[in-house]
Amino acid sequence: MSKGKKTQRLDKILGHLGYGTRSEIKKYVKQGRVTINGAVVKDSGMQCDPEVDVVELDGEQIFYREFVYLMLHKPPGVISATEDVREKTVIDLLPVDFQVFSPFPVGRLDKDTEGLLLLTNDGQLAHDLLSPRKHVPKTYEAVVLGHVGDPEAARFREGVELDDGYVTLPAELKVLEHRLDTDGTPISRIQLTISEGKFHQVKRMFEAVGSRVTYLKRISMGPLVLDETLPLGAFRELTESELESLRTYKNPAAPKKQPTT
Repeated sequence: MSKGKKTQRLDKILGHLGYGTRSEIKKYVKQGRVTINGAVVKDSGMQCDPEVDVVELDGEQIFYREFVYLMLHKPPGVISATEDVREKTVIDLLPVDFQVFSPFPVGRLDKDTEGLLLLTNDGQLAHDLLSPRKHVPKTYEAVVLGHVGDPEAARFREGVELDDGYVTLPAELKVLEHRLDTDGTPISRIQLTISEGKFHQVKRMFEAVGSRVTYLKRISMGPLVLDETLPLGAFRELTESELESLRTYKNPAAPKKQPTT
């Protein structure tokens, strides 16, 4: 049996993977249902290396992993939180076998906003993606009131002053379509890329130029792009290439660090 820094208690490993509480796992061991490397376990607190030792419960091998990385197509009406006594959260959309990993949303989307949301229990990756110094870009599609065009795009490129006096970093506005709403009101369908995440930022930016967002959807975060085959409320695990792209991402448009003298 493997010994060393990577060893953990057996009951902790099985509990982390959602196979039961510590007392339930202790009962499984007493019943002789758990083996390590083919030998029946006598003590649920024994140490083993989940990446090396072969752990089986009822003859089925347990495959251990520490982290989960999930892409969620967040629907409107749920909040970006791990728990709430009144509102349904994005974690409530996951089955128990993923909830046991205690994932959390990386950043947030407003309750009425839909689109890409990354859920993970990897705190280091989340910190890297949310760090203001990294300027990880986030792209949204939105429907806004009025005929938005070049003047607004120019103001966004310069940075706009929000209602609290904060001036945003430069943002890239692209107009996708102009049309009339069912009541004859002119509306614009746009795409906006920002590199920060202030409270209600996209909505407040359009308010600052005299418009109002009526629909908002996030379609990308850094190199991670929403899988459009995912229905609203559905999720999937990230592919290895998606995960690697997030881990190695460096924003080429991020402000360069000034050399020290």
